[in-house]
Amino acid sequence: MKLVGMLDSPYVRRVAISLELYGVDFVHESLSVFSTYAQFAEINPVVKAPTLVLDDGTVLMDSSLILDYFEALAPADKKLLSPHAGARARELQVLGLALAACEKTVQIVYEHHLRPAEKQHEPWVERVTGQLLAAYALLEKHLDPPAAAPLGQAALTAAVAWSFTQFKLPCVVKADAFPNLQRHASQLEQYPAFKRYPIE
Repeated sequence: MKLVGMLDSPYVRRVAISLELYGVDFVHESLSVFSTYAQFAEINPVVKAPTLVLDDGTVLMDSSLILDYFEALAPADKKLLSPHAGARARELQVLGLALAACEKTVQIVYEHHLRPAEKQHEPWVERVTGQLLAAYALLEKHLDPPAAAPLGQAALTAAVAWSFTQFKLPCVVKADAFPNLQRHASQLEQYPAFKRYPIE
């Protein structure tokens, strides 16, 4: 089994850490959707990270779809989402906010680094920045303290999202404005699975 994509992608990183927690053996192939586009396209012509190639050759993509597959396979003691509807709804609320924060961070990074300066649209950047800050404000409010529950998908993804944004946009999202998130991510970054798959 092979996970394809760079660990500077929060989507690739959340899959790698999750597979580790599920106890799934896999090989990580660190290919970029930019600098190694052609090589990535040989594995998945869509060139979407993460891409996961199963042992039978089936190609899965999109972090949430990949993780849905492994959540279904995981034994009860390895599952990362609650089986109870009420608890799962709360976890999905946190997951939705964390993934929205990832998406908005990526949009800002792409706008600044891929689009020529003369073509950047400042009202769009302001809008996306507002969405990013709103997502983190809600995460700050809804995220459970790290020690309050076993490590699950919601807590994991929130930490990955926060670390990604701090890696890419620390001047946009100030760490000291979100002490709960900062403390949460700092604690989870000490877990062996997080250390094994650090942001590149």
